[in-house]
Amino acid sequence: LARRPVPLRLPEWSSVVLSVTAAMVFSLEPRVLGSPGSTFKEKSARANSKTGEIGGHGRLDQRRHGGSFDASSSSPHPVQDEDCKFSVVLGAQWGDEGKGKLVDIMAKDAQVCARFNGGANAGHTLVVEGRKYAFHLLPCGIINRGCKNLIGNGVVCHVPTLMKELDALKEFDPRAVERVFISTRSHILIDSHQIIDGILEAEASSNSIGTTKRGIGPSYSSKSIRNGLRFADLLHFDVFEERLRELIKWSQKRFGEPDPTDSETQQHLRKCLCEYNTRSAFDPQNGAKGGVGSVEEEIERYLGFAKMLQHQIVDSVTFIHEDIVRGSRILVEGANAALLDIDFGTYPFVTSSNTTIGGVCTGLGVPPRVIDNIVGVVKAYTTRVGNGPFPTELQNEGQNLPDYMEEYIGEAMVIQRKGDTRGPYSLTKGCQVKVGEMLQEVGHEYGTTTGRRRRCGWLDIPLVKYSAMLNGYHSLSITKLDCLTGLKEIRVAVAYRNIGMTEVRLPSGYFPSHLEDLKKIVCEYETLEGWEEDISKCRRFTDLPTSAQRYIVRVSELCGIRVSSVGVGPDRADILWVP
Repeated sequence: LARRPVPLRLPEWSSVVLSVTAAMVFSLEPRVLGSPGSTFKEKSARANSKTGEIGGHGRLDQRRHGGSFDASSSSPHPVQDEDCKFSVVLGAQWGDEGKGKLVDIMAKDAQVCARFNGGANAGHTLVVEGRKYAFHLLPCGIINRGCKNLIGNGVVCHVPTLMKELDALKEFDPRAVERVFISTRSHILIDSHQIIDGILEAEASSNSIGTTKRGIGPSYSSKSIRNGLRFADLLHFDVFEERLRELIKWSQKRFGEPDPTDSETQQHLRKCLCEYNTRSAFDPQNGAKGGVGSVEEEIERYLGFAKMLQHQIVDSVTFIHEDIVRGSRILVEGANAALLDIDFGTYPFVTSSNTTIGGVCTGLGVPPRVIDNIVGVVKAYTTRVGNGPFPTELQNEGQNLPDYMEEYIGEAMVIQRKGDTRGPYSLTKGCQVKVGEMLQEVGHEYGTTTGRRRRCGWLDIPLVKYSAMLNGYHSLSITKLDCLTGLKEIRVAVAYRNIGMTEVRLPSGYFPSHLEDLKKIVCEYETLEGWEEDISKCRRFTDLPTSAQRYIVRVSELCGIRVSSVGVGPDRADILWVP
């Protein structure tokens, strides 16, 4: 498809205000308007239709088949050069990109693996030696027995969750706890934070952000208003006990009083907070999901934690800088992802911490100059959990969107759906499939932390380019390419336009900061050929079907960033390096 850049000045419109230099160049190309399930000529009345809900508006389609590339090289391309000592792996979309597997592989050569942000709202699932591990707090380097693991000062840590994850590793490594170090400056997330999170989320009703209810936001709030507890307090337990009582009293005073408008759930949570019966709050029927029955029991529990962790609580700034000076190979993994950043994400549908590269410096206490390798992890399609805008969305959590129909050309398969009354999900060659639903089922798109079905859509290049502007990726790691196997054609969103001005692309890398502007986004798509071959056993880039290679090369071209690795299956061995 010939591309002829045409210089244009971006006109003003009321919905989006942009500052564009006179030298801004936009590329205009042949395009087709259409919804996910239809195509129309550009001058169709569809261009003037109402937008409706986010993700339900008209979309621009651009078909592109073929293309040339050079895949003659078969030598593996490492994610990091030998000279790189400080690598950071970040999610480039809305989370759940599969960062854990890459971090686990890279941690084989790392002396230190660290986390810098978030809490137990993060979720990594790893398959190691045929066994599945789900981590919410522990860095993925814990799977590699020779790697030290640091929980940095930017993390809010729920200690019972941390201890539960360590206990699950006893068979794998009985001394795993000795390889985990926690910053004295890291804040402690207590059970009352989780109760408050539940109260606030229920209060939001239709405007719910869709949090994990793990207490992350309230814990960061305690940090900001300076009544929070830090791990350093555990080393001075008399002070810790006093401050813990004060924090619980403060929480009870502000969130324990019932309100006439409270739902039944809120009434129960407020009652549990006043009694500090977190066991009942977490599991009203059986009280079998952790927690305590009183403040005294909570104090006793944390006294035990203090004894078990006293040698693992360290000054993290000194800890990590000693390894930097020694020339140790350090690996940092981000929780959540760029579009969930408290400042740069789809606010207010974001997390409570900085998930982008700046958060590494503030969350670990390191200067920018020591970071020499940044890898952005990009799923081969797009997903997000919970509410919020999603320009390329095909299917939602309830699986009640129209979706996009495509022919399935792969091998027949049957996927069991646990707890689903509809029975197994089946695919047969030649059948028409709902692409979003297929991605959910084939990709097992269920949240590690929440268990909720993830919303799925096409790969969003403008979003990834915005993420790259924020983080300065040296390379991209594409994950779950295998989940696209069997689709006859695959679409990729290559640009954003405004519904009221579809003739002009929005600037490269621009991502609207306001929800109302995001509602007016129209996605321009390219369509690439799919492949039918199973790629899960491919271990070199040249092993991939030609169409799969073209997909990866095209993503690299559109983003302007090299792709260093591709995930082709769930096991940590199911990855290949791109030449």
